[in-house]
Amino acid sequence: MVKRSIVKIDEEKCTGCGKCISPCAEGAIELINGKAKVVSDELCDGMGFCIGLCPVGAISIEQRHTLEFSPEKAHAQPKKTDTSIQCFSCGCGENDSYLMPVRHKMESIWVCTRCLPQLIHG
Repeated sequence: MVKRSIVKIDEEKCTGCGKCISPCAEGAIELINGKAKVVSDELCDGMGFCIGLCPVGAISIEQRHTLEFSPEKAHAQPKKTDTSIQCFSCGCGENDSYLMPVRHKMESIWVCTRCLPQLIHG
């Protein structure tokens, strides 16, 4: 066991929208009984790409004693083909273009590299 940063999901706040699942490249988060859960501490790298996408603020990072992150176990996870995330402007999915999570007008959105200049410059 090591002390490290890891994602914490507040089950009381979680609405089960699933927006946190796609940005987790390691496959650490799944919907279980209608709530997002970290299924294995070994899979969570603690980077927190999921945090900004939670519309209700149910996700945070905490420091605690847990298992070490296992890149091998994360790499062995089946790749998600879920294309539920889309560019807010053109609607392209993550299989079509590189998408980035951004905060814009107090909202967490995805934007593709083609639409990013328009978002920045108006």
